[in-house]
Amino acid sequence: MKNYWLVKSEPNVWSIDQQKKSGSKGTVWDGVRNYQAANNLKAMKKGDLCFFYHSNIGKEIVGVVEVIKEHFIDPTDKEKRFVAVQLKFKQKLKSPVSLENIKQNTELSNLALIKQSRLSVMPIDSKSWKIICKLGKI
Repeated sequence: MKNYWLVKSEPNVWSIDQQKKSGSKGTVWDGVRNYQAANNLKAMKKGDLCFFYHSNIGKEIVGVVEVIKEHFIDPTDKEKRFVAVQLKFKQKLKSPVSLENIKQNTELSNLALIKQSRLSVMPIDSKSWKIICKLGKI
């Protein structure tokens, strides 16, 4: 069974376009230092899909990425306590889905994106995944 996630990045630090340019080898999703977010990275399986969310600037879901390598020690963590995953670009949403639109949709009110807005890696249930895909016109 495939699981769904949401990962956040500030577009001036790492954008969906940069993710796309990383090609089939993808990129290491590192630098996560929150234990709950790190546990979510550990739960990711190869083939799982993630929404790519531009945080701070834009505040919108802009694309989909795929987990191509399950968790491993984050190379940026000198203490070797945190993990990273490898993510590959899949597609951009035809229509980005803003946080404002998500908040206005009562069917999405249970999302961690609303309830735990600071969390950088979070699960998305399959019903919400389908709703957001529809809103994003994919």
